[in-house]
Amino acid sequence: MFKALCERALGKALWVYHANVGACNGCDIEVINVLTPYYDAERFGIKLVGSPRHADALLVCGPVTRQVAPALKRLVEAVPDPKLTFAVGSCATGGGCWFDTYSVLGGVDKVIPVDYYIPGCPPTPPATIYGFALALGMLGQKLHASHYIGSDNGCPEPRYPDIPLALRIAIEREARRLAGYWHGQKIADTYLNFLAAGDGQETASVLEEYLGHQDDPRLSEIMTRLQEIANGYSEGYE
Repeated sequence: MFKALCERALGKALWVYHANVGACNGCDIEVINVLTPYYDAERFGIKLVGSPRHADALLVCGPVTRQVAPALKRLVEAVPDPKLTFAVGSCATGGGCWFDTYSVLGGVDKVIPVDYYIPGCPPTPPATIYGFALALGMLGQKLHASHYIGSDNGCPEPRYPDIPLALRIAIEREARRLAGYWHGQKIADTYLNFLAAGDGQETASVLEEYLGHQDDPRLSEIMTRLQEIANGYSEGYE
């Protein structure tokens, strides 16, 4: 009901007040980047304002420090109702790497209610615009919460039970180091599926056939490196 009320009150425009409550400025820079002519967030009715009393939404970056927490509460009270609150960046959504430090209370929701979370370190401008568009009802949500159901004994099953944990971790870390987190994990999953399907010789032949259909020398280089890690692990335990 609150979301429907906000959509009726805000329409298709969103005036935003930006607040830093302890961030490193990485998220702040990306927020400003959203407003540049390249991304042009104002075409969606998103406008940055200089006073919370003129804002429809509060955009908060950074983990909430103990010193800033009282000011953040007063800031929220200054934004007229109905209003939305966005937590932008990993630190704002959960405290980031500072979540249990002595001077930090945690994410923004530890101090004030949060309506939308935009994760990332820092979140990209398209991710930030997507969060705004979702709040304005311009599009549907792509990701939804899901619950993991464990095995009969109550413990979650490993993804690749036949692959030693140390080997799997080494392969995933190397793939992410060479190709970035998202693409690296996809490459690691592809290789681990090959590895789980057979022994070392079968994996090598399947991998060679797979790379023969790929026109990407960088992928071949990464897969070869992952095969070297697997071979080295096997040789070390023979």
